[in-house]
Amino acid sequence: MKDLQRLNNPYCDDKVLCSCAIFGMMDSTGKVFSGEPVFRAMINMQERGNGLGAGFALYGIYPEHQDYYALHIMFTNRDCRHDTERFLETAFQVERSEEVPTRKTAGISGEPLVYRYFVRPKPQGTNFVNDDDFVVQSSLKINSELDGAFVVSSGKNMGVFKGVGYPEQIAEYFRLDDYKAYIWTAHSRFPTNSQAWWGGAHPFCMLDWSVVHNGELSSYGANRAFLETIGYKCTLFTDTEVMSYAVDLIMRRQKLPPEIFAKIVAPPLWEEIDRMSEDEKELHTALRSVYGGLLMNGPFSVVIANNNQMIALTDRIRLRPLTAATRGNFLYFSSEEASIRLVSPELDNVWTPMGGMPVVGKIGSLPKPDDSRKRNTSAARPMAEVAR
Repeated sequence: MKDLQRLNNPYCDDKVLCSCAIFGMMDSTGKVFSGEPVFRAMINMQERGNGLGAGFALYGIYPEHQDYYALHIMFTNRDCRHDTERFLETAFQVERSEEVPTRKTAGISGEPLVYRYFVRPKPQGTNFVNDDDFVVQSSLKINSELDGAFVVSSGKNMGVFKGVGYPEQIAEYFRLDDYKAYIWTAHSRFPTNSQAWWGGAHPFCMLDWSVVHNGELSSYGANRAFLETIGYKCTLFTDTEVMSYAVDLIMRRQKLPPEIFAKIVAPPLWEEIDRMSEDEKELHTALRSVYGGLLMNGPFSVVIANNNQMIALTDRIRLRPLTAATRGNFLYFSSEEASIRLVSPELDNVWTPMGGMPVVGKIGSLPKPDDSRKRNTSAARPMAEVAR
């Protein structure tokens, strides 16, 4: 047995670089549903994580406060909570504040205090910016200047729940069986180059845009430098943070579509660009000139969501797995086809997205695969078969 282990792993390197599990499920009619199928799908991919981080983003969970920004904030000490609440009272109208409900869960320890605040920005006078930008600036200020406070999510009618543990433990701890949402995204972490801590678990979120990520961004330094020149502050000790800020910059602030976002973070090689039509060549050259610092090197697959859509994307050469599927009104994204089939054995479409090409599902509209990417949709495929 030892000889076989040495043959399979001659350098005794136990890193599993293709791990982490991501999953997304959306009802395109906007109808909310329980997270039970999402929890089952994540348990089915337990070997992709090691219990050092997991989390969920839920959309449509605060309809009674849907006109307010829902700030989920982690505190490592009570003094920090008081300082943060003094800041919130000066900058926002606080409609309601409360501790996020939790329950004692086996295997969960070192829990921070997590509160949620339903807020609206106060008028800013001559320094007025739009409300979304003000919430972003305030979230970055809390993360970088108030020691021990971290904004987990800040969107309307949505929230992120995350921590150190396996997905089923985090779901149990935050009582997610009490919630219903029309979009759920989920993550199980296998950290390789960054520490495991509650604020470093996925999803990462800015306003209502959330990101779950499998992979490693070797371009983190260049990406961070680019983003910090335009006001973002990276304080959460993980490469995924830059992906969430790039999403905020490109798709929220600059209102560019997912297709352009993909061309920026997962662009074709220059030799491919040289073979394009003149119009396409001009577009890609301009994007590389303006956004060169946001080219994401390294393997990745991500599921991105906001209040009206769910997007999946891999790096240009698909170094991390991703499967997309539809059934009726539902859209699924997953690291493994087996997890989708566990919760929906019969599928209308199932396919492997092309590298660097986003798959976009919106409320009221489901994506359709290129016929060349479709696979057998019958339920006869072995449940143990996975798309790695």
